Amino acid sequence: MIHVYTGDGKGKTTAALGQALRACGHGWKVIMIQFMKGDIEYGEAKISKKIPNFELHQFGLPTFVEKGNPGREDLQLAKNGFEFARKIIEGSEYNMVILDELNVAIDFGLIGLKEILQMLDCVPDDMILIITGRYAHLKIIEQADLVSEIREIKHPYQKGILAKEGIDY
Repeated sequence: MIHVYTGDGKGKTTAALGQALRACGHGWKVIMIQFMKGDIEYGEAKISKKIPNFELHQFGLPTFVEKGNPGREDLQLAKNGFEFARKIIEGSEYNMVILDELNVAIDFGLIGLKEILQMLDCVPDDMILIITGRYAHLKIIEQADLVSEIREIKHPYQKGILAKEGIDY
């Protein structure tokens, strides 16, 4: 099964982490691969080693990627993350694989859509694959079994309130 959490609202990664926590509670083996994220201060990075059956791997810098002008290191990290994810999916060792911010990495041109679609064709029937991030490509949506769009209606940023530790990262 392929799940996609997309949209312009807050909570896509959080929803995937909720699924991971639920799965780990049932003894599933879960891995989250984060694209375009490399900050070890994210709450999920800090706690990941303490959750049984859960792994987190980041393939990104702790800085934002400039759309249309990614750095060489951004491109290399995304490529490394894709190769890592492909091997994980082919290995069938995990019950759940989360590809966090993959949609954004595709939209920003860090990873090719064609390679991703080929990888999705190889997802084992007994694995749950979750893809998060804004800008989900229509072809990924078509290939998915479940798609949830998280829409922003109101956000504290609109009032100038900055990201809060424990809530936004």
